[in-house]
Amino acid sequence: MKFHRIYVEVTNICGLKCTFCPTQSLPSTTMDLDFFQQVISECSRYTKEIACHIMGDPMVLSNLKEYLDILDRYKLKALITTSGFYIQNHKLEDIFHPALKQINISLNSYNKNNSPLSLDEYIEPILKMCRYKLDNGIDSFINLRLWNIDKELSEDEYNSRVFELLESFFDIKLDRKSIYNQNSIRIEDKIKLHFDNYFEWPSLANPIYGDGRCLGLNSHIGILSNGVVVPCCLDDKGIIELGNIKNTPLKEILHSKRATDMRVGFQNSKAVEELCQRCSYKERFDTR
Repeated sequence: MKFHRIYVEVTNICGLKCTFCPTQSLPSTTMDLDFFQQVISECSRYTKEIACHIMGDPMVLSNLKEYLDILDRYKLKALITTSGFYIQNHKLEDIFHPALKQINISLNSYNKNNSPLSLDEYIEPILKMCRYKLDNGIDSFINLRLWNIDKELSEDEYNSRVFELLESFFDIKLDRKSIYNQNSIRIEDKIKLHFDNYFEWPSLANPIYGDGRCLGLNSHIGILSNGVVVPCCLDDKGIIELGNIKNTPLKEILHSKRATDMRVGFQNSKAVEELCQRCSYKERFDTR
């Protein structure tokens, strides 16, 4: 059994309250380095990539480099997703660690928080990081995300302000008429502007959407900061707790009846768990 990547939530602390994220209900938790190494030791048998988040922002950790050191020791590549607010708290050479494959920056985080910073002040460290990557020929990807697209283009005014800053900094021209028709736009070498729709987080309070396929337990799994193993990166509350890696080996968890039933169910377009029945995200994988 192999996964494209495993999501390991190094911390569920974010420091922001983005309106597009679910409310955190679990206690604030950060994996200590010893536990993180235990987790990575087990994960290394199943994947070559670790996404260092589910909820939370890895950049809130002042010692993030030590976590990346562990990944490098196990020859694993890291993906970091961040709001961008904490980039300036780290040395750029530490961010662009040998283990780093890609950093995703949620640019729409700024617009969904009451920040004392101006947009220029918020985006300056992000652009400085982009310049550092280009000037030093660093191979890692930077993915600038605007995952705020809807039918009404309700965030177009904010996005246009972001486009103007990117155009000025990178000396490019973005075609505003066709920009939303593209999944991503290459801005510079391995720097992309990426678009996606708002999505609904799965919740037991959601309507029932029925059966379908999902990539959970197929392309990926998740491990919350408290050690709970979940079938997908959207189960931020550990509702489908397959086991806890603190006291049960990952191999045993992945071959448990609950995990096996889910895996077989998805192969047959059947969502056997109630949370999966109430998840609309799986509609993206419907090939019918």
